Amino acid sequence: MLARDLMTKDVAAVAPETPLRDIARLLLDRGISAVPVVDATGAPIGIVSEGDLIGRSDSDRLARRDWWLAIAAGAEGPELFARADAEKLCARDVMTAPVVSVSETTEAAEIARLLSAYHIKRVPVLRDGRITGIVSRADLLRALAAAPAPATAPSGAGPLPSLIGKTLSALDQRFLHGHEASASSSAPTPQARAEGGVSVADFRALIADHERALMRATEAKQEEVARQRRDTVRALIDQHIADAGWKSILQRAREAAAAGEKELEVLRFPSTLCEDGGRAINAPLPDWPKTLRGEAAEIYLRWERELKPRGFHLSARVLDFPGGKPGDIGLFLVWGE
Repeated sequence: MLARDLMTKDVAAVAPETPLRDIARLLLDRGISAVPVVDATGAPIGIVSEGDLIGRSDSDRLARRDWWLAIAAGAEGPELFARADAEKLCARDVMTAPVVSVSETTEAAEIARLLSAYHIKRVPVLRDGRITGIVSRADLLRALAAAPAPATAPSGAGPLPSLIGKTLSALDQRFLHGHEASASSSAPTPQARAEGGVSVADFRALIADHERALMRATEAKQEEVARQRRDTVRALIDQHIADAGWKSILQRAREAAAAGEKELEVLRFPSTLCEDGGRAINAPLPDWPKTLRGEAAEIYLRWERELKPRGFHLSARVLDFPGGKPGDIGLFLVWGE
């Protein structure tokens, strides 16, 4: 069974600037325990749950319990928000980020593993980077209860061909045909081939043809690079860190330390994998981890839970700047001084 078979499709979402009171009312009205936070493109950048509103520590719960109960009872008045400071806070201030997400074709067993591995209760389901649904533990339990027999894993057909990839391939073919036609049209005319028929204009036309060919080749190369980056981003969004992959990272880190290294590049990825195109990492801003998506987000969450308490650091930096903009980004596990 796949995510698209399990997911709740009627997903409520909020903007980063949504006030906490509006979020609390939305959760109560919809009878849900969390809501994704999306940017202007519909891509998830965080999740706000009851725990984020009420707080998870005892002091947080005591501070916000009265506010939550008053909201549930329909209370109004400025004194309510003065106590909880809710008037000043919005989704961006309390949301949990980065977000672990899945695609519509992610299998139920993998979703269950992700919920367990990252101690989360739900994952957004994405199509082309936008939320199309959400799968919670309750959805998995309902599917399990309704299943007449244990589900078996599909035979493993590969991903569907990319529409963007097909379009770019067609453009490449048109470019090749156009280039051949251009090359044919630039052939010397009978008059030019005749003895003494050459002129400065003919030579300048040859130069112009050469420059156009170089421009087309450059554009084709840029399109191919862009296509590869889009394919890489799609793969990284759908790629999840299994226990074996995490152990492999730790083994590589141990080997690097034994060789005298102080850090290890655990992942290199295009800046477009970040929801802001890598700007927060380039700045750098303290909340850069919130911009991570896909595999990069999962590595960060595994580090935060398992390695940060043991003294390891995780850093990110832009590795190149094609066209003056952030290109690839490296995620580094650091243990040196």
